Amino acid sequence: MLQSWAPILAFLILVSGFAVVSVIMSYVLGVKNPNPRKLAPYECGMQPTGTARERFSVKFYLVAMLFLLFDIEAVFLFPWAVVYRDLGLFGFFEMVLFIAAILAGYIYVWKKGALEWER
Repeated sequence: MLQSWAPILAFLILVSGFAVVSVIMSYVLGVKNPNPRKLAPYECGMQPTGTARERFSVKFYLVAMLFLLFDIEAVFLFPWAVVYRDLGLFGFFEMVLFIAAILAGYIYVWKKGALEWER
């Protein structure tokens, strides 16, 4: 039984060793007094303006959550499409119910105006 776990143990030792060696080598070879220009935030080649602590609108987070919701829907649609023929009519109607629930949520969000960026 121990023989079947040997590759996993070897992998964990290898990964841990790589992590430890990487941290030690970055400390040994790293620059002790970095250039202030290298410590500055990089903004696509432009000089940064303002602080990095600006507040974002709640709309930004709402759109991000909606994106995740519809992205998760796509994650469920792909496996369903792969086994569509094996599921038969039951699988088809289950997916219709799933899409209807997602569509109802989308219509609700649309009617509430959550998809309008400027108001």
